[in-house]
Amino acid sequence: QVQLVESGGGSVQAGGSLRLSCAASGYAGGYAPNSYCMGWFRQAPGKGRERVAAIYVDGGGPYYADSVKDRFTISHDNAKRLLSLQMTSVKLEDTAVYYCAAEPSSRRYCTRAEEGDFSYWGQGTQVTVSS
Repeated sequence: QVQLVESGGGSVQAGGSLRLSCAASGYAGGYAPNSYCMGWFRQAPGKGRERVAAIYVDGGGPYYADSVKDRFTISHDNAKRLLSLQMTSVKLEDTAVYYCAAEPSSRRYCTRAEEGDFSYWGQGTQVTVSS
């Protein structure tokens, strides 16, 4: 089984920056160690969970939602098994609980994988953007 633990959430003023991290441990049986799609999702109050960005550990992507393109950067440190999301020029509408997710998959799968396609989730970390 894969365990994911997020950190780095908090409060930030609009226009500022914040970095989220997600530490992974464990493996899903039957899959190569780097054959994973890793993603960041977010859920604002009263809204559904939205895919923010994704990356394929064995080389693929990154893939971004239009709402965060050119502002957020997803990266993965394979040696540390650490997924990161660097958020810059944050906006009020970026306020949400952010979740990291993992799914053993192919690179092609990762380009379009949505919430229901991920089996493993972190507990979430709150990001609040104020004016």
